[in-house]
Amino acid sequence: MSVFTRSRAGKVLGAIAVASASAVILAGCSGGGTPAPTDDAPDPVDRAELTLSIGTVLPQTGSLAYLGPPEEAGVGLAAAEVNEAAKGITVEVEYGDSGDPDNKAYETTVPRLLGMDVQALVGAASSGVTKLFLDQAVSAGVITFSPANTSPDFTAWDDDNLYWRTAPSDLLQGEVLGNLIAEDGHATLGIIYLNDAYGTGLEAALTETFEGTGGEVVASESYNVGDTNFSAQVSSISAQNPDAIAVIGFEETSTIVPTFVNDGFPGGNFYFVDGNISQWGADMPVSIEGSKGTQPGPVLADDFQERLTAQWAEQSGGKELVDFNYAAESYDAVVLMALAALAANSSDAADIAGKLQEVSGGSGEGEKCLSFADCADIILDGGVADYDGYSGGVKFDDAGDPTEATIGIFQYGADNTHTRIN
Repeated sequence: MSVFTRSRAGKVLGAIAVASASAVILAGCSGGGTPAPTDDAPDPVDRAELTLSIGTVLPQTGSLAYLGPPEEAGVGLAAAEVNEAAKGITVEVEYGDSGDPDNKAYETTVPRLLGMDVQALVGAASSGVTKLFLDQAVSAGVITFSPANTSPDFTAWDDDNLYWRTAPSDLLQGEVLGNLIAEDGHATLGIIYLNDAYGTGLEAALTETFEGTGGEVVASESYNVGDTNFSAQVSSISAQNPDAIAVIGFEETSTIVPTFVNDGFPGGNFYFVDGNISQWGADMPVSIEGSKGTQPGPVLADDFQERLTAQWAEQSGGKELVDFNYAAESYDAVVLMALAALAANSSDAADIAGKLQEVSGGSGEGEKCLSFADCADIILDGGVADYDGYSGGVKFDDAGDPTEATIGIFQYGADNTHTRIN
C-alpha cells in the first residue's frame, strides 16, 4: 500500500513514489465526540441560521450517465445528514443534468441553476463539460465543485478561488495505470483515447509513466466525441501488435473493445480508466475476463454503501444503485462546503470558498474529525476542523486540488463485471 500525495506548490507528481500501483484505503466513519468546554475556550461567535443552496450539474443523460446515480446519491445523502445534524446550517439541493459535450444539456441546466441564486454547482463529472461552463460560473461568483473532474488543466485555471474538486488529477491515475500495466509484464502498449481535456491529459500521463518503466507505447490513436466507427484507429494500433491496450473513453468503449477483439486481440488484455470502468455485464458483447482498470476512490465502508443505496432508492423512486463511482467524492464535496460555511459563518460563495482549504486540513491547523456533526461541533466551539471523509483525507492545496488521494485497481470476471483487487 502506498499513500499518494501532491505537494501544494507542484503541478506534477514527480515526487510520488512509483514503485507500486497499489492503492491505500482511507475510508471515513463517524465517531468521536464534542470536546468538553474549558475555561480557555474562545468566546462563541454570534451565529445566524445559514442556508447552503446547491445545484447539481451531473450526468443524467449522455456518455457518462452511469455516473449520475452514485453522484446524485452522494449529494442527496450528504444534504440529508447535514440537515439531520441540526448544527445551524440547512442544505438545499436542486438537481440538474449536465449531459455531455454532444447533447449539451448543461447549456440549459447551468443558466437555470444560476438564475436560482445557488451558491455552488456540484459537477460536472466530465472535465470536458466543466470546461464549457466554468467561466460562466466564475463570472457569476458561484463555486464549481466537481467530484469527478480529473483533467490537469484545472490546476492552473483562472477561477477566482471558486473551482474545487475531490477527485485527483489524472497525473496520478496515469501514473498508477502505467505502473500496473508494466507490473503485469507488458512491454508494449497501444492506447486509444478520447480527444478532449480528459482523454488527452490521461493519455499523456499514462505514456510518460509506462515509457518511464522501460515499456514502449507502440501506437496511440485518438477519436472525437460522437464518433461511432473506430476501425481506422483499431487497425493502426493492431498493426503494431501491442501486448496490452489501454482504452481511455466513455460508453463508446462497448463498441471499441469488440472491434479490437474481432480483429484478433485477446479480450483479457485491456486496461480501462475511471470513465469506462463500468459494470459492463451484457452491455459488453465480448468477454473481457481478466482485463483491469483504475478508479479514483477508496474502499467504501459497508454502512456508507447501505446509506447510499437507501438514499438513491428514495430519490429515484425505488431504483437500485449499481455503481458507487464518485459517490464518496460527491458526498464529501457537500460536507466540505457546509463545514466551510460554518467556519466562515456565512452563506456567501466567496466566503465559503475562502474556508474550504482550512476545513479540508490543507492549512495544517485543524483537529481531525470524521463526520459532519463532529467537525461542526469543533467549529461551533471555536476550533478549526480538519475533515477526513469517505473519499480520503483530501487536504486541498492552493489550487483547490486534493493532495491526498486513492486509486483503486479492479479486474473483470467471466460475467464482465469487476471487483476491486487492491
